[in-house]
Amino acid sequence: MTATLVLAERLDLPAARPLARDLIANEGEDLAIDAGRVAHLGGLALQLLIAATRRWRAEGLCLTVAPRSVAFDDAVRLFGVAEGDLPDAGDATCR
Repeated sequence: MTATLVLAERLDLPAARPLARDLIANEGEDLAIDAGRVAHLGGLALQLLIAATRRWRAEGLCLTVAPRSVAFDDAVRLFGVAEGDLPDAGDATCR
């Protein structure tokens, strides 16, 4: 079964601790992250999402980020994140 985590609209410094807590609460199961409402993505929240993706992969689990708002995708590109670091729903490793 895949758990779903809906991200807050604003992922700034104050949102990092709740995000980390939410990610930890979903460890051990496939996770679909909904970034469709994100209007602001800060660096620390992005680091948490990338670290979670790597951890899930290391454990043989699937973590995807979809849907994604335009603001989310714009921020990811601005930070220079590689395409595969935050897999979307079409990620072949999650099938």
